[in-house]
Amino acid sequence: MKRRSILSAAAAASVALTMGAGAAKAQDKMTIALIPGLTTDAFYITMQKGAQAAADALGVELVFQGAPDFNPVTQVPVLDAVIARAPDAILIAPTDTTQLIEPLRKAHDAGIPVITVDTFIGTGQYQTGAGDADFPLAYIASDNVLGGKIAARALAASIGGEGKVFVSNVKPGISTTDQREAGFKQAMAEEFPGITVLETQFNDNDANKAASQLQGVLAREPDLKGVFGANLFSALGAANGVQQAGQSGVVKVVAFDAPGSIVDNLNTGLVDVAIAQHPAEIGYFGVVSAYAHLTGNSIPVSIGTGFTIITKDNVGDPEVAKYIYSE
Repeated sequence: MKRRSILSAAAAASVALTMGAGAAKAQDKMTIALIPGLTTDAFYITMQKGAQAAADALGVELVFQGAPDFNPVTQVPVLDAVIARAPDAILIAPTDTTQLIEPLRKAHDAGIPVITVDTFIGTGQYQTGAGDADFPLAYIASDNVLGGKIAARALAASIGGEGKVFVSNVKPGISTTDQREAGFKQAMAEEFPGITVLETQFNDNDANKAASQLQGVLAREPDLKGVFGANLFSALGAANGVQQAGQSGVVKVVAFDAPGSIVDNLNTGLVDVAIAQHPAEIGYFGVVSAYAHLTGNSIPVSIGTGFTIITKDNVGDPEVAKYIYSE
């Protein structure tokens, strides 16, 4: 389903909800808080815009508050401050699958419904009655395992289905990038027997470290054919390492995520393929789902959004370019 039809369907559902069971509640303006993984990333800025569009359509107040870096140490104080404001619901992209469980339980215990967006806590399986992290109402995100598989297929196609590749990742314990790596490795193992996946390199979201790691892998494996950056910092760092080694076009780079800068990266050949998520839809559906719950309606425990593959050949197509993130 195309993005326009998805959002149109959600808007129609929202109108129905406004006229339905929650009319009495709607008399008091609701406040829904969106806590991103970090405030400065184009992915989350685009998510905020989608969330704001839904908030405007439904007549609710959206509070966007987060930390400048993707780190549970800085996110938890933001969460505590938001809980103190007692919003009607919280949408959050948790920065760690385990370290955010207890801080989010404070919101749950205070009677504030929690929906996770983009990332999750625990296993991401909610409302099961099992485990200590199943209390959020829903998880709304891209299917990151599928996204990793899409990246694997794109990289395999670009290197002719054989050779050595590796994953440049952030660090273990981040649900989205863990799943992307898992999906990538699964697809490579099952579909591309001619490709060897080398040991993953963890860069702590440091593009310079990712560049150095790429050069280290290339020194050990001079026949390296490709790298999958599990997030944009990983991909651009690895791509810079490829460029510094004089291997652009020889070592292929697949990037996950697509901010505005990806256009130049694709056109110059720094990056060969970008996998764009649809963060505006995540934010939109997050607000719609929170509103639905607050007005007495049931919501799905899991909502998935799609991907768009962007290359130098199609980046100029308006139907593709609309998925490049806002900055």
